[in-house]
Amino acid sequence: QGGGSAVIDMENMDDTSGSSFEDMGEMHQRMKEEEEEEEGDAGAAEEEDGEFLGMKGLRGQLGRQVADQMWQVGKRQASRAFSLYANIDILRPYFDVEPVQVRARLLESMIPVKMINFPQKIAGELYGPLMLVLTLVAILLHGMKTSDTIIREGTLMGTAIGTCFGYWLGVSSFIYFLAYLCNAQITMVQMLSLLGYGLFGHCITLFVTYNIHFHSLFYIFWLGVGGLSTLRMVAVLVSRTVGHTQRLILCGTLAALHMLFLLYLHFAYHKVVEGILDTLEGPNMPPFQRVARDIPVVSNAVLNTTAKAIALTL
Repeated sequence: QGGGSAVIDMENMDDTSGSSFEDMGEMHQRMKEEEEEEEGDAGAAEEEDGEFLGMKGLRGQLGRQVADQMWQVGKRQASRAFSLYANIDILRPYFDVEPVQVRARLLESMIPVKMINFPQKIAGELYGPLMLVLTLVAILLHGMKTSDTIIREGTLMGTAIGTCFGYWLGVSSFIYFLAYLCNAQITMVQMLSLLGYGLFGHCITLFVTYNIHFHSLFYIFWLGVGGLSTLRMVAVLVSRTVGHTQRLILCGTLAALHMLFLLYLHFAYHKVVEGILDTLEGPNMPPFQRVARDIPVVSNAVLNTTAKAIALTL
């Protein structure tokens, strides 16, 4: 032990302190197993990620489809609302009128024009005509109620609205079509305005005659007030039509329809009113007259018997 010699104790030697071929094989095998485990874990993780991404992608597609549908529905509703607002804007100029202008046009509808050499101006608005038609509906409804008119199918309000609006729209369309055939310079809106303001005379006539029941008064208003409004429309159409035959056909048709419609409105719902008129004017019966009767001759015996009976009674 002394003398500078060294002794190595092999028993105390650690096997792990050195490296050998076997140790390298074990290490290689262990590293390979670790790599396989890592690859297996990575593959499982990738599969899980793929499944997760697939579900996520499916959900994303469904979400996009729902969002697209909601966008399309909202777009359609917005376009519909915009189109409705645009339509309201289109109709707004026809109802943008001052009350003073409506009053002036009502008065003008009762004054026939004299100058027919050039086309007369027609107000292209529908506020006044619409109010006149509604007023005529109210007056006709009042006349139907006072005459106790019975409607088997429908209501009084529906009948009045259908009659007035049907005449306004129907006759306007028919006269416009006839004006087109006769080469008259008038539009549909102008025709509606012209005929609508022409109903002002009808409103006055029916309002008066429904409350004052006299036939003579009605005929006076029919020829006077209704005739003036009809002449106004006829004069305007004459100024916008070229040709005597075309003027005669167009204006004659309009005048006949307008005046006959006033007659219809007066007499169609006047059953009870006619009875009231008959009562006020009195029935058509001859006056009461006294007629002489022949008294039979009574004999003297009968007279004496009657006198004796009276004397005994007294």
